[in-house]
This record gives sequence, C-alpha cells and structure tokens, in this order.
Amino acid sequence: MMDRISVIIPVYNSEGSLVELCDRLIKTLDAITDDFEIIMVEDCSQDRSWEVITKLAGENPGIKGIQLFRNFGQHNALLCGIRCCRGDIIVTIDDDLQHPPEEIPKLLDELSKGFDVVYGTPLQEQHGIFRDMASRLTKLVLQAAMKSEAARNVSAFRAFRSPVKNAFVGYHNPFVLIDVLLTWGTTRFSSVEVSHEPRRDGVSNYSFSKLIIHAINMMTGFSTLPLQLSSYIGFFFTLFGIGVLFYVIGRYFIEGGSVPGFPFLASVIAIFSGAQLFALGIIGEYLARMHFRSMGRPSHVVRNTVGLDDTKEDVTQ
Repeated sequence: MMDRISVIIPVYNSEGSLVELCDRLIKTLDAITDDFEIIMVEDCSQDRSWEVITKLAGENPGIKGIQLFRNFGQHNALLCGIRCCRGDIIVTIDDDLQHPPEEIPKLLDELSKGFDVVYGTPLQEQHGIFRDMASRLTKLVLQAAMKSEAARNVSAFRAFRSPVKNAFVGYHNPFVLIDVLLTWGTTRFSSVEVSHEPRRDGVSNYSFSKLIIHAINMMTGFSTLPLQLSSYIGFFFTLFGIGVLFYVIGRYFIEGGSVPGFPFLASVIAIFSGAQLFALGIIGEYLARMHFRSMGRPSHVVRNTVGLDDTKEDVTQ
C-alpha cells in the first residue's frame, strides 16, 4: 500500500472546474492508495469557489478547504496547504485542469526511484507566445535562485516527500517561492513528461506582466544575482572611467590641449549617473525586502476552514 498522499490545490476563481477536478482526483487516488486527502486553499476568489469547496467537503470527508482573508498569491496559498497537510507524499496541482490528475502516478513512480522532488514537465504548454516567453524568463531567473538544473523543468505540478518541508517550517516571509524553498531541504530533483491540456474556463491569472514581476521578486527575494550584477556594472564603468582619464591625459600631452566639447563630458556623466542609479535601485529592492520581513507580515492569514481538525490558529503557523 502506498503512503498517505496529500494533494494541495491553490484555488482562485475556479468554481467551474473544481467539481470535475475533485472527481478525477478521487478516481486517480483511489487506484493508488486508500489513505489520501485533498486540500483546497481558496485565495480570496471573486466567484463562488468557496461555496463549491464547502459543498464538496461536506460530501466527501477526504476533501478539506481553507479560505484566506485576502489574495496572498499562488505560492503563499500552497505554503498554507503544505503546512497543514498530513501526507507522507505531497502533490501540488493547479485548479484549471490543465494538468490532468491522471498523470499523478507518473510523478509517484519517479519519486519511488529515490528522488525527493519530481516535477511534471508539460510535453507542450498550451499558452500564448508572450506567456511562453515570460515563462522561459522566469525559469532562467529561477535557475539562478535555485542554483539547480532542475529549474528548467519546474512546473506547478509537482510531488515531493513530506520531510522536505521541515527545511522551511520556520520560514515566515510574505515573499514565498515554493521551488526555492524545496532546494533548502534536498538536491535530489527529477522530472517526468506529462500532458498539458488547454484551459477550459476563464483565462490564466498569470499574465505577461505578472510573470515579469514574479521574476523580479524571485531575483531580489531569493538570489544575490542582482547585487553581483550591479557590482560588475560598477566595475566595468570604473574601468571605462579610467580609460577616459588616460585618453584625456594622453591627448593633452600629445596634442597640447584638452578634449573639446560639452557633449563628450555630458555623455560620460550620464553613463556614470545611470550606473549609480541602477545600483541604488537594486540595493533599494533588497532593503525593501528586509523592511517587509522586519514588519513581520504573514505569508497567509486564514479566514475559515472546512474538514480540518486543526483550528485556524494552528493552520497559520
């Protein structure tokens, strides 16, 4: 018999897909194990998602729901569900049915080969051109943050062993990135190819602009790469300034005069000013992260729960 399995689903404006998603999950999990739970974390949706979750939880004791006070974001909702789940193996899946629940056995089979984290990598993503471009950019940034080749295969469809979450049990920060937190606990990552179906209802909550903002948050929240980049830029322009100085001095001794023209001087000043402002902006982003963390802002706050034995206060820990 398989270990206990917990499936975590971050929910946002998905009332139309939740019933089918749960039906397909139950059928898939029943064929694998007789001990499982489905935890749906409702991230302050604008539709009737919470009502649907409450009804589903009332009809099936294996389905549980958590409602957040406000929209904290997909990864924050996942962290909330991960913290309160009881499974030996944790599976995360989106609420839009683009990741077929029937593919879960593929992840579990790969996990049984000695890996701690397995990603379901789509054979072909069903997104638009700009969304695909933004996704590739975020994966490049994520690779720098995770310092792992596994970042190339990262997706929201993942399975990992429950002990891995002990590495970030004490993480309290409003900026959450599950994939980076998983690297705090293990380096044994793998991936398997899974099918990726077109979205049936609504549109993706991750627009091009949101993915870019997500990439920036990843860089400044979990990596020192931007600071290193600003150092390299500063070093480059220092060398450039020294070169300009030698050019001015050399021309003075060779031609007996200084370099004429205000445009040349203005251009050099503009270049250096831009480099300084760029570096200050990056430093400011890191200071902002430190400021928000010192404020003690929570990663999530629970409004209601259904089907859980824990109190709301326990779930938020």
